[in-house]
Amino acid sequence: MAKKRILSGMRPTGPLHLGNLHGALANWKRMQDDYECFFFIADWHALTTDYESTQAIKGNIYQVFLDWLSVGLSPEKCTLFVQSYQKEHAELFLLLAMITPLPWLERNPTYKEQIAQLKNKDLSTFGFLGYPVLQAADIIMYKAEGVPVGIDQAPHVELTREIARRFNYLYGEIFPVPETILTETSKILGIDRRKMSKSYNNAIFLSDTPEAIQDKVAQMITDPQRARRGDPGDPQVCNVFTFHGLYSDPETVTRIDSECRSARIGCVACKKLMAERLIEALDPVRKKRSEYEARPDLVADILASGNQKAREIARRTMEEVREAVKA
Repeated sequence: MAKKRILSGMRPTGPLHLGNLHGALANWKRMQDDYECFFFIADWHALTTDYESTQAIKGNIYQVFLDWLSVGLSPEKCTLFVQSYQKEHAELFLLLAMITPLPWLERNPTYKEQIAQLKNKDLSTFGFLGYPVLQAADIIMYKAEGVPVGIDQAPHVELTREIARRFNYLYGEIFPVPETILTETSKILGIDRRKMSKSYNNAIFLSDTPEAIQDKVAQMITDPQRARRGDPGDPQVCNVFTFHGLYSDPETVTRIDSECRSARIGCVACKKLMAERLIEALDPVRKKRSEYEARPDLVADILASGNQKAREIARRTMEEVREAVKA
C-alpha cells in the first residue's frame, strides 16, 4: 500500500533552535517512517519579509540543512530540497495568482498579525500579500495529500485547499486537495520567557556548545515571584521547569516540583541540573552535525539528489498544468 505523501517547509533564517525542534522537526522525524515525505527550505519565502537584506540566505540554507540531517531526517526516507532550485514553483505561483480572489489574501490572519508585529519593515508589497499563493504552489506542485502543521498554521493550509479546489473547478481535476495534519507541538519559550526567536536573541540553538548552553540556561527567567532562595516557588509558571518536563526523567521532574514548592532547591541548582540534561540530550545532534560538517561533499550530494527528485516531479506536474490551462 502506497504511503500518503506529505510536504512541509521551513524558512532559512539561520541555525535552528529548540523551538524549531519541538515545533516541527521532531514531528517530521517521527512521520518519515509512515509517510512519503517532502521537506523543503523555503528561501523565496524568506524574501517576503527580508527582501532588503538577502546576504545571509545562502549560508542559512546550508545551516538549516545541516540541522535537518543532524536531528535525524534521513535522505533515504525523505526528499529534502531547496524551493528556489525548482523554477516551476514560480510558474505555478503565477498561474494560481491569476485565479486567487484578493479578499482571500486580505483576510489571512497571519498577514494582519505580521503587519502589526513587524512595524520596522515595509511589508506593503505584492510578494508579502501574495505569499500564501506561493505556499499553495509549493504544496500542490508535489500533489501532497497532507501538510503537517501546528494549529496556528491551519488557516494557511485551508487557503491552499481553497485555491486547489478553484483550480480544479476551472481546469479539471489536476490536484488532490491536501488535508491539514495537525501535529502536537510542545510550547517552549526563550530564555527571557518570550517566544523563542533568533530576532529576540533568546534562543538555544541545536548547534550550541555545552558551554553556550550552560551560559544561556543560567540566564533563564524562573518564577518571577520567587525573589529569594528561601521563598517557595511555583513550577507551573517557571520556564526552567518546562524544560525539565521535556529533558529530565519523570522521577527528576517530580522531585524538582516538590523541592521547588518547599524551597528545598534553589533556582541556580535547578538550572544547573536542567543544563546537564539538555546538553546530554543534544549531544547526539552535535556529534552528527560535526560529522556532516567534515563532509561538505556528502552534504552537497544529498541536497543535489533531493533537488533532482523534486525537479522531476515538478516538471511532470507543470506539463499537466499547462495542458489543462491551455497556456
